[in-house]
Amino acid sequence: MRRRLAALLIVPALALTATACGSDDGKKDAADKADSSAQSTAVPKPVDTADPMPKVSGAYGKTATITLPKSDPSDKFVVHTVSEGSGATVKKNDLVSFNYTGKIWKGAKDLGSTYGAKGGGDQLVTAGAAGQFPAFADAVVGQKEGSRVLVVAPPAAGFGSQGNPQFGVSAKDTLVFAVDVKKVEPKKVEGTQAAIPSNLPQIKADEEAPATISVPKNDPPKKLVDQVLIKGKGAEIKSGQSVSMQYSGAVWKQNEGKAKAALFDSSWNRGGQPFSTTIGQGQVIKGWDTGIVGKHVGDRVLLVIPADQAYGSKDQGKTLPANSTLVFVVDILSAH
Repeated sequence: MRRRLAALLIVPALALTATACGSDDGKKDAADKADSSAQSTAVPKPVDTADPMPKVSGAYGKTATITLPKSDPSDKFVVHTVSEGSGATVKKNDLVSFNYTGKIWKGAKDLGSTYGAKGGGDQLVTAGAAGQFPAFADAVVGQKEGSRVLVVAPPAAGFGSQGNPQFGVSAKDTLVFAVDVKKVEPKKVEGTQAAIPSNLPQIKADEEAPATISVPKNDPPKKLVDQVLIKGKGAEIKSGQSVSMQYSGAVWKQNEGKAKAALFDSSWNRGGQPFSTTIGQGQVIKGWDTGIVGKHVGDRVLLVIPADQAYGSKDQGKTLPANSTLVFVVDILSAH
């Protein structure tokens, strides 16, 4: 799936570079570039303070005011708790929701905020996970839910040696964020899975791991299947929303009759970091747009997508031949 930026640049597109469901134009977006460049240099160990230090003001839960010193930043990766919350402590590999306000140190250029009507809302990151944006992933580890954290991220903890020209971030820029840690989120949906007709793939997705998909020997359906396996209690998914999901995917014809399909992709293979995309707007293949819009947060959905709503006659390589019917199990975690 081709990742897409939510509010600004970084979150939910930090680590996932899957190609299963998005456009196949072969281009990396800015956040994908952030992943590779941020990992090209070792990330320094966070410290509590450095000289000089920015100041953060404003209430938790609202856009922060960040005041930057006139002098140049140190090369330290600073993670400083401005105000401590009273919730649970975030542990490594927890999935965490948060919001942020950001600036580039040089020139005090705004990097925006997830707050406000156009801010993008809550973001998700896997705490301490390799391959994700360290300024967020490393900063939330050990923090309590409800905390506001000042993050000073030198290039190695940000966009690395490539910078991010799309947002005016050079290879030498230090970034400053006020991060509001919200809560530890479930990595998968909960509930009793409904029975699946025998002519459709059977799904087992009980663990925080890639799902097991068993494809029957019969021919695949010619029309889209979007069966809800676990019914969530959350809001209905609307076209245009940014939706975060866990998924695993297989190809019908390559796996029919096998007790366990060979998966061509799964969000669980990237540290369990959910895939986030704008749904219903052509950012993913048609079967995803059609099958996810109208479902609910907390749903688990079986998608069987015929080729005309996937990649059609376009060969996507050995794992995705032309005219493939695709099978996905999708857990819908959040939408905003």
